[in-house]
Amino acid sequence: MAKFYITTAITYASQRPHIGNTYEAVFTDAVARYHKLIGDDVYFLTGTDEHGEKIERAAEKEGVSPQDFVNRISKELRDVWDLCMVEYDGFIRTSEPRHKEIVKRIFKKLYDRGDIYKSVYDGWYCIPDEAFHTEAQIVKSENGNLCPDCGRPVEKLSEEAYFFRLSAYAERLTEHIEKNPDFIQPDTRKNEMVNGYIKPGLQDFCVSRTSFTWGVPIESDPGHVTYVWVDALSNYITALGYDAGGNHGELFQKYWPCDVHVLGKDVLRFHTLYWPALLMALELPLPKKVFGHPWILTGSDKMSKSLGNAIYATELVEKYGVDCTRYYVLREMPFARDGSITREQFVSRCNTDLANDLGNLASRSITMAEKYFGGEVSPAEKPQNEVLELCAASRTRYAEAMDKLAMQSAVTEAMAPVVRANRYIDETAPWILAKDNEKAEELRCVLYTLLDTLRAASVLLYPVMPLACGKLRSQLGLSEIPVWDEPSPKGYTVKRGENLFPRIVMEEVEA
Repeated sequence: MAKFYITTAITYASQRPHIGNTYEAVFTDAVARYHKLIGDDVYFLTGTDEHGEKIERAAEKEGVSPQDFVNRISKELRDVWDLCMVEYDGFIRTSEPRHKEIVKRIFKKLYDRGDIYKSVYDGWYCIPDEAFHTEAQIVKSENGNLCPDCGRPVEKLSEEAYFFRLSAYAERLTEHIEKNPDFIQPDTRKNEMVNGYIKPGLQDFCVSRTSFTWGVPIESDPGHVTYVWVDALSNYITALGYDAGGNHGELFQKYWPCDVHVLGKDVLRFHTLYWPALLMALELPLPKKVFGHPWILTGSDKMSKSLGNAIYATELVEKYGVDCTRYYVLREMPFARDGSITREQFVSRCNTDLANDLGNLASRSITMAEKYFGGEVSPAEKPQNEVLELCAASRTRYAEAMDKLAMQSAVTEAMAPVVRANRYIDETAPWILAKDNEKAEELRCVLYTLLDTLRAASVLLYPVMPLACGKLRSQLGLSEIPVWDEPSPKGYTVKRGENLFPRIVMEEVEA
């Protein structure tokens, strides 16, 4: 049994998450469920990043303490994760005492080693992104100086701060990226990091602030709090029980290094340059892979609460169900390019793939099995046929895609036999075979093929839609939770249940 440690980026606790934020958690959950399915020992970590000036200002605006503010947002986020069936093993909050205490020790260790030094920061700062930018990086426009990442205004800052010597690790980072071609995925993201940041020359980055107090205090220098990256990035090891003195917890000893960090492309720089350099300074192994997923756009625009075009997972789940919501975001998001969501696209995809293909196949197959064989269908003289061969081939390609984190391709492979099986019904016409007693065995073979295709699909689609696949497997007379290597049964005892995917009429649902 192989260990598999996977994380999301911790979500910044400044506002409730929209579907773009939720996609990351659902994606990571599906990958984690796949690895559990194939028998790996999985630890899935997620959580909330709860410090910083943006949160301090938001709490002040609401007239509450920063701690009360993040307590509310963190609960809202976990409620959304639960609603979307995100089955995490660990949830870390950076305002927790266990995390803050270890961060203090990490900071001291890096300072004592000479990797952190004190200086003065003089430059541009983006509060929403908690990011510093040089004069060359900012975008100068008619509306003033803007953040190159989010496009919002930046502020000119000059304050005393501590810095981490990122520049000292440029050569080691370059060497690691070259020797480990899969470290940054997709490759387009790797090229952005190398050409956009490493080759122009890495700049030391700020790791403390004095202009706000909501953070982990630096005990040796009152007035300074640990700035976001040493604080937030350390969550991946503090959650496992890392100890700067070497007395690591059992989880850390078992699961580190991380197998894959899943995060949005907008924070890729911090996870592929800052985080590896911090780990090198702490003399710890680096994560095996960092996957920068694309964004979900609202139509063709970036999703943003401030733009008023945000779509929330809670609304989608309440109106269309958790299975449709999970399926859409996992099926519709490409590996390297931004995906898109509109209500029309959402309904069309769910009706086509789930109602017309998977739901229709399940309903027709189980109904015919009950009608023609009383719900008891054995293999009989079942020959191997094109549909079952496609099930086996799709299973292989699905596993290859999941191992590469190519989720859209994996879901497409899982659905391919379902689409073929619907055509197979029309080709074999079971309702005509049922009229001829001499073709009873042929009819049995057809129905067993259909039921076994549904079983195979329920295994592959389980990480994507655990609730619906559990219900489907129950109707097939199988355990609701599949195992990867389960054989085709010697027979099926089916019992028709609720319609898994009723056709969606958007006007009725929205009304």
